[in-house]
Amino acid sequence: MNDLPERSRLVQQHLVDAGVAAEIRILPDSARTAPEAAAAIGCDVSAIANSLVFVADGTPVLVMTSGGHRVDLDVLARSTGAATIAMAPASVVREATGQAIGGVAPVGHPTRLRTYIDEDLREHGEIWAAAGHPHTVMPLTFETLQHLTDGDVIAVD
Repeated sequence: MNDLPERSRLVQQHLVDAGVAAEIRILPDSARTAPEAAAAIGCDVSAIANSLVFVADGTPVLVMTSGGHRVDLDVLARSTGAATIAMAPASVVREATGQAIGGVAPVGHPTRLRTYIDEDLREHGEIWAAAGHPHTVMPLTFETLQHLTDGDVIAVD
């Protein structure tokens, strides 16, 4: 754990505190995009759980999407009940999560974010999420992701 970047150590501590035994893997190259992460891990791109931050009615929310999807903002607004929703700028992502775009983990943030999970991630026995840094990832099950984030399962596309 000491070899992990600082933000990934925070994620690892959150996992430990939640009783989740997921080992964070350090990748040799950046995995800022779902295709990069899938290639590095050797999994299908749809098994990548992208961590995207949106601003819904003025409040940052985390949306965990399958790497095989593009989020449809109209569908996302309906699914979350938000009147307005837009991608968060990098500064809001950093402030809300403490992490940089491309490495945002589902946990390890300064404060808990309302989280939504793409229903299509349920199709995979193992999913991979960023672990707080663009070079770190972690394997999770859909159930573990939902447990860790207390996320609502929704349609995103």
